[in-house]
Amino acid sequence: MNFHLQFPIRPFPQKINYSHSVFFIGSCFGENIAELMKEHKFITTANPHGILYNPLSIAVAIRRYIKNDRLTESELFFANECWNSWEHHSRFSNPNKQKCLSEINKSISEAHIALKNAEWLFITFGSAFVYKREAKVIGNCHKQAQKEFLKELLSTSEMVEEYSKLISQLILFNSKLKIVFTVSPVRYIRDGVVENNLSKARLIDATHQLVSKSVFYFPSFELVIDDLRDYRFYKEDLVHPNEQAINYVFEKFVAANFDEKTMQLFQSIKEIRTAKKHKPSNADNVLYKKFQENFLERCKKIQLEHPNLDFKNELEYFRT
Repeated sequence: MNFHLQFPIRPFPQKINYSHSVFFIGSCFGENIAELMKEHKFITTANPHGILYNPLSIAVAIRRYIKNDRLTESELFFANECWNSWEHHSRFSNPNKQKCLSEINKSISEAHIALKNAEWLFITFGSAFVYKREAKVIGNCHKQAQKEFLKELLSTSEMVEEYSKLISQLILFNSKLKIVFTVSPVRYIRDGVVENNLSKARLIDATHQLVSKSVFYFPSFELVIDDLRDYRFYKEDLVHPNEQAINYVFEKFVAANFDEKTMQLFQSIKEIRTAKKHKPSNADNVLYKKFQENFLERCKKIQLEHPNLDFKNELEYFRT
């Protein structure tokens, strides 16, 4: 008996492998998937601006990376005893103005290089609602008063027009880049349940209009909303998918888009990660020492075969 509706995932025409650099930008859900990619040793860059939710703020960030367009002091503002950027997540906020600006511009410069070298760009839209201040779309309100902002719902045509231009700029900047759109299953109920569904519908419509030979769609939203379809797979806030849901989406992503050789290496690395989490009742036990020696040799073997992968932490762990 089936208790949830599974559906086939359409694989990308080209597969992802360990020689590829992968760039993620957008919602916190995309950041969750990026973290799993990084933990499994893929060359990964995630959210150089911090978490961003709406398509227009994501587009602003990507254009900065393309141009290596650094922020100036005049673009910062002081609030909550910190210097902040309207474009950036609060993780960049700092009481020291120069430190705030320096960290932001360092991240932009690193993102410029990473995007230039990336084979894959994953863009995860969270909400079609945008907040404007002085007619300019902002990425983060930084807990400022609601009266400071004008809230608007983007139309599908606005998003398609913006990203049609941006995709052309991206391919001109990096001709080998493949672009994947996803829609976050995070439920923005602060906008209202009906409004959240309208927002997601517009995001899904826009992304599907943008799909082409080098632009793909991955159904993160559908896997949580239509496949799992149960509040058991959400955190206590009933808004954010829990770890089980994130891992389920990641497993579907891996199964559909890794080639056989990549999958074999992925499974080996997964076993090493699991072994590293093992906590013995007696670390001096002879069997546990053999267990450590076995995984130490496995790490050395993979490192020798794949020198671009970093096993420094694992090698140190199994040696000690």
